[in-house]
Amino acid sequence: MGTTDGNDGRSGPGPGRHAPGRVVVGVDGSPSSRAAVRWAAAEAVLRGSGLCLVHATDTDAASGFLSRAESERCGRAGRDLLDRAAETVAAHHPALAVVTELGTGPPAASLRTAAGLTGTIVVGHRGVGGFSALLLGSVGLDVAAGATTPAVVVRGGADPAEAGAVLVAVRDGNDLGCAREAAREARLRKVPLRLLHVWAVASYEGVRTALRDGTREAARAHVRVPNEVAERLHEEFPDVTLLADGEKHHSVPGALVDASHHADLLVVGGRRAPGYLGPTLGRTTLGLLQHAHCPVELIPRRGPGHGSTA
Repeated sequence: MGTTDGNDGRSGPGPGRHAPGRVVVGVDGSPSSRAAVRWAAAEAVLRGSGLCLVHATDTDAASGFLSRAESERCGRAGRDLLDRAAETVAAHHPALAVVTELGTGPPAASLRTAAGLTGTIVVGHRGVGGFSALLLGSVGLDVAAGATTPAVVVRGGADPAEAGAVLVAVRDGNDLGCAREAAREARLRKVPLRLLHVWAVASYEGVRTALRDGTREAARAHVRVPNEVAERLHEEFPDVTLLADGEKHHSVPGALVDASHHADLLVVGGRRAPGYLGPTLGRTTLGLLQHAHCPVELIPRRGPGHGSTA
């Protein structure tokens, strides 16, 4: 465990600005994890916050089957991973305040504990497990499904080219809170924010014929969604360039995945509403975590205005 506060050295957010918590990133030695550490370090620098590197050995669950020597060996290997990651970060960002935490519990739970109530969790899209063909590793899925603070799954190339834009998926007015977080990210990066509302179109002629009379009015209603959210954001973020788009597509996840080609970060409402008894992650959110071409940030729903059910 690190003994210093990961928030030491944080620069103030300035008048009227949001003060995010520290950035917490999972470290397991995989290429995906190394990409996540690089992204998390750059994000912490942008925010003026601290960076916390977390490795979880998950030896608690196997304590009855591991000898003391084996547990200690796992701990040493974890500390070595954390030390190497910290050295890499220091080489690129020498002024960044970095702490390390070695946990013995499950990775997702260790990351949530380190993030506390205000931190942002960052993970790679695939870990060191043996199923390399998986589109999203079990830790990434656990973090996304159980996050109560923002979580980022780093996708895309190891060193993706900067597209110069943040993209936010807007389903309806309830995504205003999610859009606010995206606007803060765009402001940090000094890039435009694109609000994209995608609605599914009927895939067979019988339905299209039945709904033809109302198609134009429905399209106008859909286009109003991102425009109305953009108007609210403009009052709060007058320094951010806002681009509001509405698009019809046979697949909502497919349209957002296509749009992610041209984004540095895709922000979405990451969880179902509190009390929902079905799957925690919606089909659209899961599809983006599996196929997006840039990092995906999930903003948990915390009541009205904090993310749609996707």
